[in-house]
Amino acid sequence: MSTRKLSAARLTLTMCAAEALSMTGFAAYTTLLPQLQREWGLSNSEAGAISGFLFAGYMVSVPVLTSLTDRMDSRRIYLLACIVGSIGAATFAAMGQGFWSAAFAQFLIGAALGGTYMPGLKALTDHLEGAAQSRATAFYTASFGVGSTISILVAGKLGATLGWQWAFWFGAIGPVLAGLVVTLAVPMGRVRSSEHHTTALLDFRPVLRNRKTLPYVIGYAVHNYELFGQRSWMVAFLVFCAALQPAHAPMALSAATLAAMINLLGPVFSITGNEMALRFGRQRIIFLFMTLSGLIACLIGYTAAWPWYVVVLLMMVHYGAMLGDSAALTSGAVASTPPEMRGAMMAVYSFMGFSTAFLAPLVFGMTLDLAGGNQSVTAWGLAFASIGIFGVISPLARWMYAGRGRHHE
Repeated sequence: MSTRKLSAARLTLTMCAAEALSMTGFAAYTTLLPQLQREWGLSNSEAGAISGFLFAGYMVSVPVLTSLTDRMDSRRIYLLACIVGSIGAATFAAMGQGFWSAAFAQFLIGAALGGTYMPGLKALTDHLEGAAQSRATAFYTASFGVGSTISILVAGKLGATLGWQWAFWFGAIGPVLAGLVVTLAVPMGRVRSSEHHTTALLDFRPVLRNRKTLPYVIGYAVHNYELFGQRSWMVAFLVFCAALQPAHAPMALSAATLAAMINLLGPVFSITGNEMALRFGRQRIIFLFMTLSGLIACLIGYTAAWPWYVVVLLMMVHYGAMLGDSAALTSGAVASTPPEMRGAMMAVYSFMGFSTAFLAPLVFGMTLDLAGGNQSVTAWGLAFASIGIFGVISPLARWMYAGRGRHHE
């Protein structure tokens, strides 16, 4: 028993470390968005669209690469994706000159994420079951927050001292190290033989027909819409808040550093939320955090002129609430899916989730432009409300879905 636990812990730690390393370039652009927006003369809509291209790359790659984990060694897919991610970050550093070059580089970084995040989870959960699997999933999804925090913190420091290009050169190093770690230290996962392939590679109908899995897929889409809309514009919002009250903003901490500190709360709340879900029930905890974060999102933009420390505290509470349902959603989706379908499920799960992640930064930026620009408190209020509205109405969706379930019984 102790040997198995130790093995599970070592495997989980290895995959978490690899996930954090693979993401060194993930948040470089959003961290440096205010600087690049000024330097390149981008509108808010264009700046948001560049953020969205990362998720567009993810959406294109994840259905194929994650589905392939049911048919071939996840480690090979992971290594290939890490190489693509490194090329994407290096391309941004060497050739980034404006909208299209940045969008292309972000697309590659996102495509790489599609071959590391869920394939990495598949490589991890293939070796675990039950509560151990749920907890490993929680720590792994929390490592996404650790990786993005490192990316924000280092990109902010390098961008402020050496120039924004160095932030992306740093982003090119981590994926190479992650690919080597997974290839050399992680055992091969479950792979179906060709005679057991009862469906075509991209036939996701069995997943969509699974009533136990589908609510988690929809919930993840709502979760990511709010989360990545907020992540994409968090640094820019903090810069705006500091400009409104320069006398009260802490001079020792940059907006990027504050964003990294806020981001670091994510893993804590994600793991805590999953433990609460194991104890009190997944659905109850998921909807609690989803509704709470949606309500805060609809209000937080209007607080930009409030005392600086109050705004930062609210941002922390909002971020924690957003991440409270993250691991519970993913562990619930994994647990509700037969092992032979997990690759296909993760493909659908990720595609739906990151489709909304692609839209959110763009909708946020367009709302800013249409409502008066990023120097208007009202515009920021409406922009944040545009990503929080689905969380607010999630109790209604839960009631309607429960009603349909009773009707079909």
